[in-house]
Amino acid sequence: MTPPGTQHRSDDPDGTVAQLESLAERVLAARRPGDAVEIVLSHSRGTSVRVHDGAVESLTSSDSSGAGVRVVRDGRLGFAHCGSLDLDVLLGTLEAASDNCTFGEPDPHNGLVEPDGVPVVPQQGWTPAVEQRSAEQRIATALELERLVTGRDPRVVAARSTTYGDASSTSVIMSTTGVRAGERSSSSSVSTQPMARSGDETQIGASYDAARDPADLDLHRVADEAVERATRLLGARKPPSGRLTVVLEPRLALGLLGIVSGMLSGDAVVKGRSPFADRRGEVIAAPCITLWDDPTRQESLGAEEVDGEGLATRPNQLIADGRLVDFLRDGYVGRRTGEGSTASAVRGARSLPGIGAQVLVMSPGTRDLDELVATIDHGLFVNSLSGLHSGVNAVSGDFSVGADGLVIRDGALAEPVRELTLASTLQRLLLDVREVGGDATWLPSGHRGASLVIDDVAASGA
Repeated sequence: MTPPGTQHRSDDPDGTVAQLESLAERVLAARRPGDAVEIVLSHSRGTSVRVHDGAVESLTSSDSSGAGVRVVRDGRLGFAHCGSLDLDVLLGTLEAASDNCTFGEPDPHNGLVEPDGVPVVPQQGWTPAVEQRSAEQRIATALELERLVTGRDPRVVAARSTTYGDASSTSVIMSTTGVRAGERSSSSSVSTQPMARSGDETQIGASYDAARDPADLDLHRVADEAVERATRLLGARKPPSGRLTVVLEPRLALGLLGIVSGMLSGDAVVKGRSPFADRRGEVIAAPCITLWDDPTRQESLGAEEVDGEGLATRPNQLIADGRLVDFLRDGYVGRRTGEGSTASAVRGARSLPGIGAQVLVMSPGTRDLDELVATIDHGLFVNSLSGLHSGVNAVSGDFSVGADGLVIRDGALAEPVRELTLASTLQRLLLDVREVGGDATWLPSGHRGASLVIDDVAASGA
């Protein structure tokens, strides 16, 4: 029977979630009178295999538990965490969090969220296939990927690092304000870094994949991408400086828009640290840009039923046809602004909630990547960006990052180049997007991206 006030409880055939829920209930029942309490419990298992030159370099497994307790009393916030699910330890953590309220500064916006009536979109985030894998199967997957990589191109002399990993976890969040949520999740991943050589020159490529079920990992795609990224830059030279059109494939386009989404955090806005503060309703990007944060999308590896405070996730449109629609908010910012939470709290079991995009979804255009390249007389197809986070000022939007890739000349890919610096501002880059590609792709990161064509970007080279 579902306890009164329960917001959601995932499918739990073996009672794993129910056990954590029962434990959380016992902790909440021990709270001090007048305390509003929230508890997050989690348990996870993981395995990682690393191979090199046909042999296992390492095989490690982990089994970890954690808990975080948040207490609010008279506008003061107390928090404590532990790495155990032992009841006595959890009760001690509750006491520590309650004691910590004494040291907190009073803030009228401190509090815990209450269920807001938004229905949960059920997800199938867990499969038994991960826990059923044997050590031999995990090793075989990593060795097979390495074999594919080293057999693709004679210029690939080795795979510097090839890995397989998987994990399964169970978590619950409960509070005295009526939040009740529990879910299970699983994932698996592979990655590789082939090393290509021509003469005295060496280049490193990389690719990875992730999936709920290990059977869905695409080893051939990973091998093809990694080898291509390693070999296509052989012979690259530093190009002359100039202004050019830049093409970002989906993974790099999402890297750029991921930084933008951080600037659309309500926390950054209320603290005056976003260049987009006070611009809601204004045009901040080209009309072809529409961006959502939508953790309800089952196609995504990052799909979630609830956010880090236990509210049902929901689609949040950030940009519509170039116009800024909204900012992401957790419970605290929702109370501070009077607009409520957008269920955008993210956290670990042993940390306080923060605000973040969970599943970014770009709306695609119509033309594929080859068609986009064919429209460009002078440009750069970017292979990789370095310093994407350190090279972007999240307050001013100033943008200066390293890049390499292939020259685009008269509508075709040409010679490789490296050691460029691309400079602009994020505000300018968004407005200078000429076109979004029709190659919308769900990436291993869980986000859905499409290629971007950006005009008039300053490139500093030789």
